[in-house]
Amino acid sequence: MKKTRASWSGSVAFVLAAAASAIGLGNLWRFPYLAARYGGGIFIAVYLALSLTLGFVLLVTEIAIGRYARQSQLTAFGVLGHPKWNFLGVLATVVPLFILPYYNVIGGWVVRYFAAYAGTAFAGIAPAADPKAFFDAFVAAPWAPFVAMCVFTAAVLAVIVLGVKNGIEKANLVLVPALLAMAIALSVYVATLPGAGAGIRFYLVPDFSSCDNVGKVVLGAMGQMFYSLSLAMGIMITYGSYMRRRDSVPKAAVRIVAADTFVAILSGFMIIPVVVVFASAGAAEGGRVAIDAGPGLMFETLPKVFLSLGAAGPWIGFVFFTLVLFAALTSSISMTEALVAAVCDFFKTSRGKSVAVIGAWTVALGAVSAFGYGRWSSLKFFSLPPLDFFDTSMNILTPIVAALICVFVGWILSPKRILAECQRSGERVGFRLFYVIMVRFVAPILIVAILISEVCRCLKIGGWSI
Repeated sequence: MKKTRASWSGSVAFVLAAAASAIGLGNLWRFPYLAARYGGGIFIAVYLALSLTLGFVLLVTEIAIGRYARQSQLTAFGVLGHPKWNFLGVLATVVPLFILPYYNVIGGWVVRYFAAYAGTAFAGIAPAADPKAFFDAFVAAPWAPFVAMCVFTAAVLAVIVLGVKNGIEKANLVLVPALLAMAIALSVYVATLPGAGAGIRFYLVPDFSSCDNVGKVVLGAMGQMFYSLSLAMGIMITYGSYMRRRDSVPKAAVRIVAADTFVAILSGFMIIPVVVVFASAGAAEGGRVAIDAGPGLMFETLPKVFLSLGAAGPWIGFVFFTLVLFAALTSSISMTEALVAAVCDFFKTSRGKSVAVIGAWTVALGAVSAFGYGRWSSLKFFSLPPLDFFDTSMNILTPIVAALICVFVGWILSPKRILAECQRSGERVGFRLFYVIMVRFVAPILIVAILISEVCRCLKIGGWSI
């Protein structure tokens, strides 16, 4: 007897899960950096326009593929009747297979900072006087990064082993509202700080003088949108496979875009004004403030800002890193589920066994990145530490997967199949022509542009960086 596939309890549960996947570290540590660098309101407007067009089309495509096939990304393309394209499912599985281990290492870093600020706020432990030295010492420690990664991974696996409804759905029901509440509260607090008005204007008011390269603004917004929405990672295909037939795919995609964009913009309100006010985050550069990106912003710059807040600093840091921890957990849960579902679908095995396999893989490969700045610091891949190498490689592979999905749907499968799946819920689809043009022509071109920019950035061609 064929086993019944798990499903979300409703459209709200699906949107919450998909939005939770999209609301990750990329929104918190990359969006503010790009907005500050590329004209504030200009970047926000471009990001919003791309999310509602390119992002919407790619989300609809992946969700519809998953719901039609009722399979994870590894086996979905075979179910669609084109076995020669099974390799695309393999590529889409390789992405989270290599992203998840190093993402969980960063999740372990967040665990360490969450614990540090909890100790400072509740136990009165003195905060690190030099945040950079604290971070460097932690990532280079013999065992601490690995242990922290294991703690983070264990928390994720505990949710996944409970299943779709009892695990992922219930966890998101707690984590996402709590994350949003903390983000709103921090944004309100930041707005009350003396001089915050200047920082908010810096963030929202378009600054055309800083946009000397329109192409970089568009590519920066497009790349951020692409990675932020968890595209080409198998996540939306897997989550779509749990979606009920009567729920609307297009409406779900719009809501996911809205939630992701809301949190991205909110992250700017949390971070940019305090960086502008407290100048400890960067120096003025051409009339704009230079804000660090990635771990530099999260683990070095912002702790400096919290130190400058006096008695309130430890509590603000605690709330902030609680928020970051929740964001990291929700994204890791979605990647883990995509891999667990792939093992279940391909090998026809139980969820428990699949969780054990993916857990072992994550810890084993994660160890390479966890020890990459300490006991295994001599280990390099193309002169890069393991974590940086995996991150760079996946930033190149994901647009390749996305472009191939567009080619497959646009020219092999036919866009009509996706549009028919969108109409399964009984609603009229009014964007048929727009979808066909986007998936066949516009989306592949834009995604290839992302790919080229990533390759140029990695190879340092023409001084390209975003």
